[in-house]
Amino acid sequence: MVTRRHLLTGLSAAALMPRAGLAEEVTDLEWRDLLPEGTSWVPQVIQEFIDHQSPPTSSRQPASSGVRTDWNGQIVRLPGFILPIEHRGTGVTAFILVPYVGACVHVPPPPANQLVFVTTNEPYESTGLFEPVRVTGMFGVSSMSTQLADIGYALSADRIDPFEL
Repeated sequence: MVTRRHLLTGLSAAALMPRAGLAEEVTDLEWRDLLPEGTSWVPQVIQEFIDHQSPPTSSRQPASSGVRTDWNGQIVRLPGFILPIEHRGTGVTAFILVPYVGACVHVPPPPANQLVFVTTNEPYESTGLFEPVRVTGMFGVSSMSTQLADIGYALSADRIDPFEL
């Protein structure tokens, strides 16, 4: 289980740097941008059908090929789907941003370099599990582990917007 202590210690130093605000240039990222140069990854859900009677999907997370540090400490915007971790009232305050619906719950998680742990001071009123969103905020490399998966990146959200597919 992820605790507040894990959240704080899991964030990289770059993600904790003071913000100058969203007036800074925002870099739009895609999931393939988080993979090291020259590597690719195909979701296991595409590679095979999943036996839901088998052990937890977290045990079948593929190894990460590494992370990229290109955007450490920068303001980025990344679309994805919410996998809630913590709530305050009716809003989500911490979640895993995943690249496709079902990741980490219904199918094995993608490698750590395809998962982003997102925290926000203002709870986001999510409409439910795997809601499509676009998250903007301070990005950094982070190495953390949850019951669902190992995660390679962290994003301290300044803005979370619904995302149309």
